[in-house]
Amino acid sequence: MTEAVHYFLDPNSARAVIIGLLYLAGAIGFVLSLKWMSDAKTARKGIFAGEMGFLLAVIGTLIMPGITSTGYIYIAIALLIGAAIGVPLGLLVPMTAMPQRIALSHAFGALAAGLVGIVEFFNYTPQISGFVMAVLGIEIVLGCLVFTGSLMAAGKLQEILPQRPFVYPGQIFVNFGVLGVAVGFIVALVINPGLTWAIPIIIVCGLVFGVFLIIPIGGADMPTVIALLNAYAGISAALLGFVLSNNLLIVAGALDGMSGLILAIVMCRAMNRSFSNVLFGAFGQLEEATGEHGEMGSIRTASYDEAGDILKNSRLVVIVPGYGMAVAQAQHKVRELADTLAAEGVEVKYAIHPVAGRMPGHMNVLLAEAQVPYDQLLDMEEINPEFPQVDVVLVLGANDVVNPSARHMKSSPIYGMPILDVDKAACVMVVKRSMRPGFAGVENELFFNEKTLMVFGDAKDVMGELITEVSGNRDSINV
Repeated sequence: MTEAVHYFLDPNSARAVIIGLLYLAGAIGFVLSLKWMSDAKTARKGIFAGEMGFLLAVIGTLIMPGITSTGYIYIAIALLIGAAIGVPLGLLVPMTAMPQRIALSHAFGALAAGLVGIVEFFNYTPQISGFVMAVLGIEIVLGCLVFTGSLMAAGKLQEILPQRPFVYPGQIFVNFGVLGVAVGFIVALVINPGLTWAIPIIIVCGLVFGVFLIIPIGGADMPTVIALLNAYAGISAALLGFVLSNNLLIVAGALDGMSGLILAIVMCRAMNRSFSNVLFGAFGQLEEATGEHGEMGSIRTASYDEAGDILKNSRLVVIVPGYGMAVAQAQHKVRELADTLAAEGVEVKYAIHPVAGRMPGHMNVLLAEAQVPYDQLLDMEEINPEFPQVDVVLVLGANDVVNPSARHMKSSPIYGMPILDVDKAACVMVVKRSMRPGFAGVENELFFNEKTLMVFGDAKDVMGELITEVSGNRDSINV
């Protein structure tokens, strides 16, 4: 692969040693970042370790030979442009939009990897070995498909594009036909790297395949798809590392790819679905109406004072945060309500579903922001056995993850998905703006359960009212 090396660096030189040490320290930072971010108690330290790893990697790259003063100017301009885009994305995008923001990050990263691969090809063809050409071709296809695929996923999550799956007969054959064309031209380039006209065809096939890959998938599966696209982007970066003979890029890409794959596995397990079912099952398509609300039963509502009295007189209350809490930014009010209940002698716990809020860890991050004690956050496996002994479950905007139909309704698209067993508690209070179905588009039979009380309203406003009722401030005001 020496034909793809851009510079000559004496491995025994001081510069080579410094670069090697910076890259080694950067790789250690990446590994520690993933390790520490797996625990909420060390997550901040993990983020810092990752940032330092990237900083060291950038410094090591900038001191490589062959970069001219003009090159540094271009790099500085690129850094300013990236910062101008990245800082607003980091500061202004709300937590509820994290999945689509992450998708955009994947799109930008994949586009960068794809463009670098394209430049490498045109800089060094036809003096490229068959192995490097194969790696380069795969890297370009992955970069292109992740770019358009991530844009499609972000568009569906943001509801710019329709969330319904777009399916038609023979779609799978068309998709793999497009991919097959790209693979065929990669093989042709391996045989004859001088076929420069094949690269635009490979690029177009990759871009088109990214679109075709995502449009048959419903909006409810987009977070899982984003995790898979993250894995593809990591693989693309690792392959680019082989082309550029950059060991750190190989390590970083492999870590990124495997972490994305593991995340996708976690999400698929949380929904009891396979990769093939996610990619080809059209999950998220709105369920056809099987009956009016009256056929499922009637709903019961509770006023604020009724809900407050029930909570205040409970022994154990479990709060289930969901997307509705995130939209309302009600996490601080939730913490305040929990503190108010604790002052009344009520024990409070939190039940966290793996994909509540559409991404693993979404609810944990929001509650950590409100400084909710981490030992009160219980995952699904820990809390489910406790629900029969729970007096009240307070569901805040969660929907599909508490839908009992997932256990028994085989016609439901969420059938078999592990859920929080909130319906086994003595009383369930559901805080929602309306009776609108959840992200999967299916009716929630929990709302019609005889033990369920619906409290309609914005989660933040409802929490404020319940705090007033539980604390007794309203009575003192009336007096």
